[in-house]
Amino acid sequence: MIIVVIVPVLALLAALLLVGAMRRNDTGEAIGSLSRETVKRDRVASGAKAAVGADEAVEDGPSGRDIERSAAIERRQAGALATTGSSAPAVWTPPDPESIGVSRRQFLNRSVLGVSGFGLSAFGVAIVGFLWPSSSGGFGSKIRVGNFNDIQQKIDDGGGFAYYPEGRMWITNYPASAIDKAETVYSPPELAGMEAGFVALYQKCVHLGCRVPQCVTSQWFECPCHGSQYNQVGEKKGGPAPRGLDRFAMTVAGDSFTVDTGLIIQGPPIGVNTTGQEAEGPHCVSGGAGH
Repeated sequence: MIIVVIVPVLALLAALLLVGAMRRNDTGEAIGSLSRETVKRDRVASGAKAAVGADEAVEDGPSGRDIERSAAIERRQAGALATTGSSAPAVWTPPDPESIGVSRRQFLNRSVLGVSGFGLSAFGVAIVGFLWPSSSGGFGSKIRVGNFNDIQQKIDDGGGFAYYPEGRMWITNYPASAIDKAETVYSPPELAGMEAGFVALYQKCVHLGCRVPQCVTSQWFECPCHGSQYNQVGEKKGGPAPRGLDRFAMTVAGDSFTVDTGLIIQGPPIGVNTTGQEAEGPHCVSGGAGH
């Protein structure tokens, strides 16, 4: 019960203190109403002047309110003079755009365009470099493989297969007894090498592009990715491949054999088997014929 009474009393005292402080602040300002003490002193001074005789008359001076009003007028006039200039306004000159620079939006736009342009240029150069035929040898150019004896020796050393990594190709023997059938299936650039006893095959499986290794036991090419199988001259024998191995155009000059790896010729369709070769031993990849 005591707390209920004390809290309103404290709140009332705090309100009175706040009001008193605000009144003191008002009377302390340079312009405002006079306090009671000042007004009382002015009245006493005025009564004393009236009681003085004519011989002892005192010259009246300005009151405190008049002094305050005069000071306020002087401050207003000083501010008006400060804001009013006598000199003529300066002529406006447009700023130089180069000295201002670019805005944030312009900077971002130009940065995006610059990065995009650089990326597209680099991509274009890479595409052109990839498609442009190489003149310094290697894949995409004409590769002089060697003479017939060197090629045959490498085939024999590889168990019937010679691999040339610089051209991403396999070279195998093509039997002379199958030339008549080959002439009904293959193009002149392919027949030029076959008549010399060789065929140049692209190493990539025509199914999904895996590198096709040789299987020495079966004497076939057998893809380990999905089981596609091709005979020794790249004709399809089994698996999901849609055709035989792709091959390269070949040229023969004397006993020199050259392969144009920049000209890839699509492999023969399913069912072509000019050599009649069957597997000569166990397969390296099982289940190819089931795909």
